[in-house]
Amino acid sequence: MPVLPNHFKRALAAGVPQIGLWSTLPDPYVSEIVAGAGFDWVLLDTEHTPTDVPHMLHQLQAVSAAVPADAARRTSAVVRPDWNDTVLIKRYLDIGAQSLLLPFVQDAEQAQAAVRATRYAPAGVRGMGGSMRASNFGRIGDYVKRAQDELCLLVQVETGEALEQLDAILSVEGIDGVFIGPADLSASLGHPGDPGHPTVKRAIDDAIRRIRGRHKAPGILMLDDARARECLDLGALFVAVAMDLQILARGAEAAASRFRDGAQTTRAVRPAY
Repeated sequence: MPVLPNHFKRALAAGVPQIGLWSTLPDPYVSEIVAGAGFDWVLLDTEHTPTDVPHMLHQLQAVSAAVPADAARRTSAVVRPDWNDTVLIKRYLDIGAQSLLLPFVQDAEQAQAAVRATRYAPAGVRGMGGSMRASNFGRIGDYVKRAQDELCLLVQVETGEALEQLDAILSVEGIDGVFIGPADLSASLGHPGDPGHPTVKRAIDDAIRRIRGRHKAPGILMLDDARARECLDLGALFVAVAMDLQILARGAEAAASRFRDGAQTTRAVRPAY
């Protein structure tokens, strides 16, 4: 039995844009719903959610079980650990994550540490896990030798200091792509909460061009449709254009507002008897 192919990684390597959804609702039921919606990839977040490794196992299983309307268009899971930590990386890989997005990578040394955490010795320091889920419980006989071929490693650049080190980070072999964190970057550049500020926008645009120019995949989370399309036109290859929490919260608020306002209007015009 061969190592499962990582279609997300292969699409990025081929320069095919991947449209994704950012999932921060840590529940397998939600994971299965959004994974069946038709996106190319879904980000399963642990940095800003209460998800832990055992819970993520169930979310990955749910994504694998999801069947979109177009059965040929399966959604790939990308897991974001809460830190660029060797032990966390090992645990998420062992439960079957094939694509990782590591936050707050500041320089080439941290990027190299991330790569080494995903590789078995002698190329890295990933511990031998035996018959874990990633190897289909030992059924993939050459998993140790072939695993890294199907692992996609993305690092997150989200400060002005990290942007200054971007060329060095891009030089690290084993990095498949660089995600630009617009929210943290805006704060780092002195414009917290304003990722659309001209200074921040210029920095993002420049980073996308530089990443793509080094034949790596640029990525970003951008909920503004027009701006997301601008990033794609600039060369971004993995772009999250929606967030499950935002869809739920704003959709619920809109529904409540429509009927609440309607009820108020009805009461206002109701005749007295």
